[in-house]
Amino acid sequence: MTVALAAVGLGLAAGIVAGLLGVGGGILFVPTLLALGLDQRHAEATSLLAILPTVAAGAWSQNRYGNVRWRAALVLGVASVGGVAGGGFLAESLPEHALRRLFAVLVLCVAAQLAWRARRDY
Repeated sequence: MTVALAAVGLGLAAGIVAGLLGVGGGILFVPTLLALGLDQRHAEATSLLAILPTVAAGAWSQNRYGNVRWRAALVLGVASVGGVAGGGFLAESLPEHALRRLFAVLVLCVAAQLAWRARRDY
């Protein structure tokens, strides 16, 4: 029960910080899931799976306003299947430490982009 409570608390905190900073939640959720004991592959896969309800709710909501281009969404969705398959294959072929380092590079790139945007806005 304490792990579930920790997961809820960390998820809530990561969601708030992601919303405040304007970054994708996966940048914060993957380290959170790692802190809860998942390995890198499972943390990344869980983070990606958690996006699906948000995507469905967002598409449904934005469709009511006429903001969804269904043809482009279909092309993007079908192409994503290939990306998921390729990414899964790559993730399974790399050792755990390499995945962690690659994710760390991604986090540093996102941090640099946030810093650049903040500097540019002022």
